[in-house]
Amino acid sequence: MDGLADRSLGQLLEDVAAESPAPGGGSSCALACAMAAGLAEMAAAFTLARAEHAERHERMAALRARAGHLRAEALALAEQELHAYEPVLEALRRPPDEPGRAGRLDAALSEAADSPLAVARAAAEVATLAAEAARSGNPHLRGDAVAGALLAEAACVAATRLAELNLARRPDDPRRAEAAELAGRAGRARVAALALGDDV
Repeated sequence: MDGLADRSLGQLLEDVAAESPAPGGGSSCALACAMAAGLAEMAAAFTLARAEHAERHERMAALRARAGHLRAEALALAEQELHAYEPVLEALRRPPDEPGRAGRLDAALSEAADSPLAVARAAAEVATLAAEAARSGNPHLRGDAVAGALLAEAACVAATRLAELNLARRPDDPRRAEAAELAGRAGRARVAALALGDDV
């Protein structure tokens, strides 16, 4: 089947809704992150297009470039997530009393936590960039930038939850603390974006 980016939006939504393990939550979080990054890029682009914002152009150019990089990264992670859970499903299909099954399942769940955590890292950064674009960018694009910050936070929080679920058997795994820190960072970005006034 075509990659996620090659499918129509309608087909992608049908695929998410289908009785199939993928694309599922992980890919959906990554795609939401990519969409949020696109909104941050757009807000920065409109700032660059206005001469009256010339003093902000250097920073907005850097913000736009970084958001574009994260958009591409999130899309790649969405593809990666299509297969991240397969080893877990394979381990679950083994007979419960099979020697080594528990160890294989634990290892598969641990590995499956990595890609949603990578999505959360990207989404937390996107939320921060979008909040900055809302604060410092073209005020006429503030609503779009705020939408990007909110969407990125949602992607981050959902992705961290997926990682935490996969790490449920490992309460002392340091990735759990990282997941909480990433969700907190995205939350602070959302608060900052929403604290802005309504004037344009």
